[in-house]
Amino acid sequence: MNIKSMAAFAAEGSSPEILFWVGCAGSFDQRAQRVTKAFASILEKVGLSFAILGKEEMCTGDPARRSGNEFLFQMMAYNNIQTMNAYNIKRIVTTCPHCFNVLKNEYPALGGNYEVVHHTTLIQELINDGRIQLKEGGSFKGKRITYHDSCYLGRANNVYEAPRAVLEALDVELVEMKRCRTNGLCCGAGGAQMFKEDEPGTTRINFERSEEALATGASIIASNCPFCTTMLSDGVKKFEQEDNVQIMDIAELVAASLK
Repeated sequence: MNIKSMAAFAAEGSSPEILFWVGCAGSFDQRAQRVTKAFASILEKVGLSFAILGKEEMCTGDPARRSGNEFLFQMMAYNNIQTMNAYNIKRIVTTCPHCFNVLKNEYPALGGNYEVVHHTTLIQELINDGRIQLKEGGSFKGKRITYHDSCYLGRANNVYEAPRAVLEALDVELVEMKRCRTNGLCCGAGGAQMFKEDEPGTTRINFERSEEALATGASIIASNCPFCTTMLSDGVKKFEQEDNVQIMDIAELVAASLK
């Protein structure tokens, strides 16, 4: 894909409508790269002017702060803020709720003030505005899908309706898990748990959450977060259901349903 960088826009003396913050998972994790490509293809299809920082993008520092390394977090955050302020960035979209939360709620204290939206919210906006045209009787019409509320999108930022509205626009049969919305259960990766061994216990959180998802009888578990996608994929494999149940990001579902 040939995605323009902020540096390329600046060299032309112009600026895009929105900065797509790709994030570490979206850049380096093979599974999350597919979500990055799917979301970028949606933005290209609707003709939204967007750019990425490319090699100028560093980790937001979220995992460093969550695991207690405040110095490293602030160092990374200041670097990113300097870069974005130099480009006069106003609006940011990201496919990662961890990046979304830290950019939206924690960067302002360090001088980074931006309008930050999660990709599910932007997709809903584009559907409502008629810019995203979905196929009649698309690939997922009538399919039983359950949706997992990620912690940093749901309970931390109260974004519950946008992802569900997108799924309803795909004409799927949406079935909720026993614990959802404000009562949703973490996938087990938040708070930098993604990068460390579990504490001793009788089960892993992602196994418990995956069991709840499988109990709905859904053939697809819809996700909005690269961490959740990884943890739920591992859980589905644990129950040997990977041939029957797919874990897909909402961007992938929409990209596969575009007219």
